Amino acid sequence: MATFEVEHREGMRWVTVQLDGDDVRTERGALNHMQGAITMDVPWPSLQSIWVSLFSDESLLRPRYSGTGTVHLDSRLGGFHVLDVRPGERWILDTKCFWASDGEIRLAIHRERLLTSLLAGQGIFWYKTTLTGEGRAVLCVDGPVQEVRLKDERLVVDGPFVIARTLGVSLSMRRPAKSVVSAMLSGQARAHVYQGTGRLLLCNVPYWRARMQAQRAGTFDE
Repeated sequence: MATFEVEHREGMRWVTVQLDGDDVRTERGALNHMQGAITMDVPWPSLQSIWVSLFSDESLLRPRYSGTGTVHLDSRLGGFHVLDVRPGERWILDTKCFWASDGEIRLAIHRERLLTSLLAGQGIFWYKTTLTGEGRAVLCVDGPVQEVRLKDERLVVDGPFVIARTLGVSLSMRRPAKSVVSAMLSGQARAHVYQGTGRLLLCNVPYWRARMQAQRAGTFDE
């Protein structure tokens, strides 16, 4: 099984992957450099993968590195979270959250409901990567991650701060207040509502360098 190590220097973070006769899948374009007897290939895409690539930023067209050696992935101002995927679990990742995973992890696609997608401003198709199997995966995050467990409960979040959830938790877009007037006066017109039983990964406090970069680019969600 591949091993992942998150390294940092000069405010930048990156992931180093050690392979010993193993393989690892990564996001497209994530490679910085690799050393050793390692080969790279891209598994032949399915029709679903091609369809998703046409209508979404999420894709299953991801390279695979096999062999023995070290793979160094690109650095970023944000961070990374190493997730342990257990047998029987199905994790749904937020868009553009996937970074790398063991070869034992199976990647697939989950589509959010049409109304949820439209209210979230994601258009008609909102595809997300799912993880199943047993092993480890690396997620792109903007800051420290905390785990939240729900037991037939509801979590209301003012923004896309939940980076992953298990299948037993559903997502919808709703007003946090009972009335439209209260929602408008409170400044909280619409929120991400997670409901059900399962685990979620919450990342609501960004690293300050990542926040400054996002503010300059105009992509930071207050």
